[in-house]
Amino acid sequence: MIIDPPIIGLIFTAMTGMCFLIYASGIGARIIIQWDIKNGDERQLILERKTCLISIILYYVMICEFLSLFLFVFIAEDIHTLFTGSMCAAGTLNVNRFGYPFLLMKLISFILCGIWAIINYVDNKGFDYPIIRFKYAFLIIITGLIICETAFLINYFFRLTPDIITSCCGTLFNEDSRNMAAQIISLPSVETKILFYAFLALTIGSGTYFCLVEKSPLIFSFFSIVMLPLCLASVISFISVYFYQQPTHHCPFCLLKKEYSYVGYLLYLTLFIAAITGAGTGFIHFFKKRPSVQEVIPKIQKRLCGISISGYAVFALITSYPIVFSDFKIH
Repeated sequence: MIIDPPIIGLIFTAMTGMCFLIYASGIGARIIIQWDIKNGDERQLILERKTCLISIILYYVMICEFLSLFLFVFIAEDIHTLFTGSMCAAGTLNVNRFGYPFLLMKLISFILCGIWAIINYVDNKGFDYPIIRFKYAFLIIITGLIICETAFLINYFFRLTPDIITSCCGTLFNEDSRNMAAQIISLPSVETKILFYAFLALTIGSGTYFCLVEKSPLIFSFFSIVMLPLCLASVISFISVYFYQQPTHHCPFCLLKKEYSYVGYLLYLTLFIAAITGAGTGFIHFFKKRPSVQEVIPKIQKRLCGISISGYAVFALITSYPIVFSDFKIH
């Protein structure tokens, strides 16, 4: 293991958050079984107090989950110089078999935590906590994922040794490599651009339509969810190339470097916020018929939709700037 304060802090934060989630899931299991809002006995009052406490704790845990995602990527980028062959975080994550699976689980848990926070916010708006059982069942699933995620994080860092030779991003994100990235890179540039901008227009258009007439939130949510993997694939396929101005450089991690003004952090932040709020817009629509939140949900949906549209618009502006104004062109 490489002894480094940020690494120790990240592991400690992950383990602390995991413990809080396990505790919250235990209370959640009791709530799923015993909750009865019409009953005013002592057990019900205790559960009501605990659900308020858990909501506050979990918001802090999920903020840490959000920050730890970017901290992990920053650490991976920062320590890449310790490994022979590594040029950025892409090489660091490839040092052992736990790096990329952990990052994937981290992204999934980050998105699910964001959706849970939206559901929890809606639930707390209802005087009778109308979706509390679903909320805690969802939390138990997230807790299981984060337990696995923490185990992968610990294994990843404990198996890091500076004498390991790894691959650089030029090898990993190359048409000749045998991975999914190679298939994405080999896609025709013009067709990929058309697909990206077409779905972007459909997403922003359907979101604008919903905000104006309050109809078809599920269509907007669908496009918003599809846009997340499409945007990530587009970054690898053609967007990154315009920032680097090198036709063979497709690494999505080098955008996090100082040489490129750390643009990757803003790029990915806006993308994930847009995807989470877009997914949340449709997700809470399924609870619209619950009487206590019937009037609240449309207002929340419009705010979430507005944030999502803004996020995708900012993402589009950032990615389109070098494509439009740079002298570098690819065909």
